Amino acid sequence: MSQFFQMHPETPQKRLIAQAVRIIREGGVVAYPTDSGYALGCHLGDKKAIERIKWLRSLDDKHNFTLVCSDLSEIGTYAKVDNAVFRLLKAHTPGAYTFILPATTEVPRLLLHPKRRSIGVRVPDHPIPRALLAELGEPLMSVTLIPVGEDLPMTDAEAIRERFGAHLDLVIDGGACHLEPTSVIDMREIPPHIVREGRGDTSAFAE
Repeated sequence: MSQFFQMHPETPQKRLIAQAVRIIREGGVVAYPTDSGYALGCHLGDKKAIERIKWLRSLDDKHNFTLVCSDLSEIGTYAKVDNAVFRLLKAHTPGAYTFILPATTEVPRLLLHPKRRSIGVRVPDHPIPRALLAELGEPLMSVTLIPVGEDLPMTDAEAIRERFGAHLDLVIDGGACHLEPTSVIDMREIPPHIVREGRGDTSAFAE
């Protein structure tokens, strides 16, 4: 059964953040709150943890994984960003967006779309993942926690523990999240392409 940490949604406890990051570094899979729904996360490039997430979500190799980053400079390490894209990202981060961009060689191959060599990147506007990222010192490999056969992300930590607790190492309870997932914007070409309308306002990306 997974561990269950109740964190303050505005000022998460440093002791619990440090414990959560230790679990991540040791290969754990965690469920954590974001500025959209809850998400599943693991250490960047941890093959066993990533395979567990794929199994939990029934994902195939064509799924675009997301690197949850602390800021724009971290995005630039893992994704190719030109000036036009940088301006759009700067105006919309942090926020409830996932941006699909060409990946750099820093991205582990097992996270890449097999044909497009693209990666999803995101800078969340929520104190808990931001504290996790600050302690971790690198991006978190992540996917939205949308159960198989459903369209919306899970928003309640207790429900996540009941449903998936046997397969997770940690559930972080940061209170209820929003029901909508992130907006997904394909930024590999300008003008951008809106892949999914979600919580983030997409009007600036409309063609």
